[in-house]
Amino acid sequence: MRRVLLVLVSAALLLTACSSPPEPTVISDAPVIVPGKPGEVAATLTPGQTVAPIPSPTVNATDVRYVQDMIVHHRQALEMAALAPERAQSTRLKSLADRIYDAQGPEIKVMTTWLQEEGLREPDHHTDHATMPGMATPAQLTELRNATGEAFDSLFVKLMIAHHKGAITMAETTIRDGSHERVITWATDVIAEQSAEIGRMERLFG
Repeated sequence: MRRVLLVLVSAALLLTACSSPPEPTVISDAPVIVPGKPGEVAATLTPGQTVAPIPSPTVNATDVRYVQDMIVHHRQALEMAALAPERAQSTRLKSLADRIYDAQGPEIKVMTTWLQEEGLREPDHHTDHATMPGMATPAQLTELRNATGEAFDSLFVKLMIAHHKGAITMAETTIRDGSHERVITWATDVIAEQSAEIGRMERLFG
C-alpha cells in the first residue's frame, strides 16, 4: 500500500512540474493613445471609448476635385497679385501681394506634382471656374487691370478677400468629405493661412 501511495504522489509531482506556466495577467484598463489628424494633438482614450477612424490614404472624388480646382483658384490669385507692383499705391498692399504670390506659386507646383504622381489630370488654363466660390469674373479682372492708385488698392482688397473666403469654403468641404490625408492637410493649411490674410487686409484697409 505504501508503494502504491508513493507512486501516486510521484506521478502528481511530475504532472505539476510539466504543466504550462500560468497565463500572464492582461491589464485591460491601460489608456489608448490615438494619433490626431494633421494639426491636431494625439488623444488619450479610456477603455471602452470608441476610436475615431484615421483618414484613409485612398484618394476620393472630393480630393481630386479640390486639388484641381485649387490650382485654378491659386492661378487667379497669382494673376491678381502680379498687377500690384505697378498699379498699387499702398506699400503695404504691395507687400501683401508679394506674400500671396510667393506662397501660392509653390503650392501650385506641389499640387500639380501630386496629381502627376497619382496619374490624375492637371487642369488646363482654360478650365471653367464660374462655379468656384470667390473667383473674380472676367469683367472684374478687366476692371482691376485698368485701375491704378487708390482705386486699384480698394478693388484688389475687395476681390482678394472674396477670393480667400471662397478658398476657405472649398477647403472646409474637403475636410468634411475628403479622404486623402495629404489633401486634408493642404485644406487645413489654406483655412489657417487665408483666414489670417483676410484679417490682415481688413485691419490694414478697412
